[in-house]
Amino acid sequence: MKLRAILSDDEPLARDVLRVLLQSEPDVEIVAECSNGLETVAAILEKKPDVLFLDIQMPDLDGFGVIQTVGVARMPVTVFVTAFDQYALRAFEAHALDYLLKPFDPQRFRHTLDRVRTQVSQASAEINKKLESLIKSSGNRSAFIDRLVIKESGRIYFVKTSEIDWIEASGSYVTLHCGKQKHLLHQTLTAIENQLDVNLFARIHRSAIVNIERIKELKPHFNGEYFVLLTSGARLKLSRSYRDQAKRIFGDL
Repeated sequence: MKLRAILSDDEPLARDVLRVLLQSEPDVEIVAECSNGLETVAAILEKKPDVLFLDIQMPDLDGFGVIQTVGVARMPVTVFVTAFDQYALRAFEAHALDYLLKPFDPQRFRHTLDRVRTQVSQASAEINKKLESLIKSSGNRSAFIDRLVIKESGRIYFVKTSEIDWIEASGSYVTLHCGKQKHLLHQTLTAIENQLDVNLFARIHRSAIVNIERIKELKPHFNGEYFVLLTSGARLKLSRSYRDQAKRIFGDL
């Protein structure tokens, strides 16, 4: 069985060197090469690789942003590629994964690839745990995502969180309401809530999260509940069980 690999680096020379090193390994197949973060996200979701060689600093979306956008649970085994020792040291100290410093040392590369082979055979939960540790240790990253990856009708594209009016639970999926458009995303409402900026989004019901900037009016309802009217015309319910959480935004109700 071959290891399916993606190379992600905005420097063509770095990709060239990695390609040559990997082509000498009979058990590795390169399934995609990417020059920026957004291309990388799309390739991960489409190709579902075993290993990702990921540059930390890239246009559009950096390496940490790639992890946050894809989601830890969907990330392959990841080897960070960097020219900056401080990033490599951070990854190493977090016991997160492995890393390669530019320019690449062939002996170090072979050692890293051996670790990759071992990690691919490990339980995915352990790999996810390491990625989560790395994200938490990356002090220069926001804890919240600003875009979501959507897969619809064979396409992969991005929706900015600022464009979302509200989010509706649909079992193990959520529906993103963006003006007249709706997008289905395979995540639970609680999972997506943990990724959103708490200053921009609020959970108002067990099945609804709302973009605070889209709120037009609150109207009292029965038994301490309220209706939340949005600028789009949507009418949502603020349930009693979420009133305490809503106080930070709406004040005392």
